[in-house]
Amino acid sequence: MTLDAPRQIRTDRSVAEVYDYGAHVWSWALDGEPVLWTSAESVFEQGKALRGGVPICWPWFGPGRTGDLTPAHGFARISDWSLDGRVDVADAEVLTYVLGPDDAPDALPGERWRVTYVVSIGDDLDLALTVENRGATPFSYEVALHTYLTVGDVRQVAIAGLDGAPYLDKVTRAREVQSGDVTITAETDRVYDRAGEVVVTDPVLGRLLRISTDGAANTVVWNPWVAKAAAMPDFGDGEWSGMLCIEAGNMLESAVTLEPGASRTVRYRLAVEGT
Repeated sequence: MTLDAPRQIRTDRSVAEVYDYGAHVWSWALDGEPVLWTSAESVFEQGKALRGGVPICWPWFGPGRTGDLTPAHGFARISDWSLDGRVDVADAEVLTYVLGPDDAPDALPGERWRVTYVVSIGDDLDLALTVENRGATPFSYEVALHTYLTVGDVRQVAIAGLDGAPYLDKVTRAREVQSGDVTITAETDRVYDRAGEVVVTDPVLGRLLRISTDGAANTVVWNPWVAKAAAMPDFGDGEWSGMLCIEAGNMLESAVTLEPGASRTVRYRLAVEGT
């Protein structure tokens, strides 16, 4: 089944599209220039994940900590969320989405939970995902805001803010420590044990992308490079050079355990600055 059309958002400087499916921020452009990356080969069908924008990975990341969970990256990004509010605040438009057990009845059996996602679209893109435990027992989860960024040429960008951070290299399965800025010279899939502010310097597009996070323990840096891009049917063979994922969340050893009545928020803010 083909997806319903996304919601159109316009402010003084920005234009965005948001799908109720997955509460997926699909596109965001500032002053006419795309900031989020989207694949021309993405599939727009129920049960399929969209390739680009900001997919929500929850309640597990990839195949989960056990390595055998499906669907990949959890069910939140392929679920129909409910729009709970849409208001204008200052120079931004704010959408609030909710997801609960009734929206995903086969997931997390026996658990009572609620996920609230607040999307603020304006001169900046501000995303806040809150998970509540409404049950009587603790439960644990992984989460990531899997943000795809548009870059001029990924081989020329520099990513600051992760110097000295330990990371898992998911390509080689080795544990490493970052030295200096991150640069992309091959397939890259790294889970850093650090979150906070990351700055992407893009000399081709002449801008900085400033990413700040709160409530996250990990930063993921991903680019599929040539061979992996060619192997993915929803990813154009030559599209890898124009995109970069900088994700924030809590995964692997940093998975969240929520006590009854507790909640936890991951926030991701994306701002664009000239160089």
